[in-house]
Amino acid sequence: MSLGNFAAELIQTARAIGAPGKGILAADESTGTIGSRFSSISVENTEDNRRKYRQLLFTADGIENYISGVILYDETLNQKDDNGVNFADLLKSKGILVGIKVDKGVQPLPGTNGECVTQGIDGLGAKCAEYYAKGARFAKWRAVLHIKDTIGATPSALAIQENAETLARYASICQSNGLVPIVEPEVLMDGDFSIEVAAAMTERVIAACYKALSDHHVMLEGTLLKPNMVRSGSDAKVQATAAEIGVATVRVLQHTVPCAVPGITFLSGGMSEEEASLALNHINNAPGPRPWALTFSYGRALQQSCLKAWRGQDSNVKDAQNALLVRAKANSEACRGIYGGGNSGNSSESLHVKGYVY
Repeated sequence: MSLGNFAAELIQTARAIGAPGKGILAADESTGTIGSRFSSISVENTEDNRRKYRQLLFTADGIENYISGVILYDETLNQKDDNGVNFADLLKSKGILVGIKVDKGVQPLPGTNGECVTQGIDGLGAKCAEYYAKGARFAKWRAVLHIKDTIGATPSALAIQENAETLARYASICQSNGLVPIVEPEVLMDGDFSIEVAAAMTERVIAACYKALSDHHVMLEGTLLKPNMVRSGSDAKVQATAAEIGVATVRVLQHTVPCAVPGITFLSGGMSEEEASLALNHINNAPGPRPWALTFSYGRALQQSCLKAWRGQDSNVKDAQNALLVRAKANSEACRGIYGGGNSGNSSESLHVKGYVY
């Protein structure tokens, strides 16, 4: 695959996102998903309220000290702040890279036990070119894999193969249009299974993704991986500790992810804000080689306390921004392996939603 003038830029962008102590704020919730978040704080789901909330996030004083990139939803990329400045330009003025969610959600995969595959390849090249022109420099595509048993029948070989191929095709199209692709094969932690089962299935999924990326001639130096952390299933009676999550997750990555990949930006997968920070901290202290930047791409695990502090009131904006900065700083420290924990408030409230979509 010839990337022309994009190759150097792709490498630079991917490395910048994984800068020491920095990670991604995932603010790419769809209109429906942000509506459910607003409903929990009794805020009407209007376009202007969505705009005001995202403005709150992006204008937090000093957010650029902890956040290297922000993933936007299509609507948000086209919105402006109160001063008429495009959000993309506002973020760039802070030295924050602009990302965009490009997939169109999951659809059932026939012939499987309720598994799915992500849609959105048709017309993706034109959309990527449009997003690049509007200031985006990286993209995100989420694939969803399920563990429905403990005998290895799911994720099925078909689901793994279809999602890996689709992720690779997406990545190739993104790079051809100047966008760094974030490859997100999320194995859901829904169900009653051990951390060992989660590790085996996650390893199988990530290995297939890198085989497909190689087959599609994707330049790994200009990509990022966004995987789930390896944990016990949400219904398991015995839950793995943060330290156990750190060791198991890094071991899976050591077995599957080439050292050419510059960064791994973990999703929080419904963990509480505090759990996500502690697990990331242990990942960055796990034994053995860790040749990638190990950082975060959190949505709920950065925004929950912020949302509750805001409650749709202009008078609460500063408090909400302070809550965001507390979590951003905690995750920045976790990237460096120096987070000590102990945050107060609602940061330990579970954010798990079975079969999560957005």
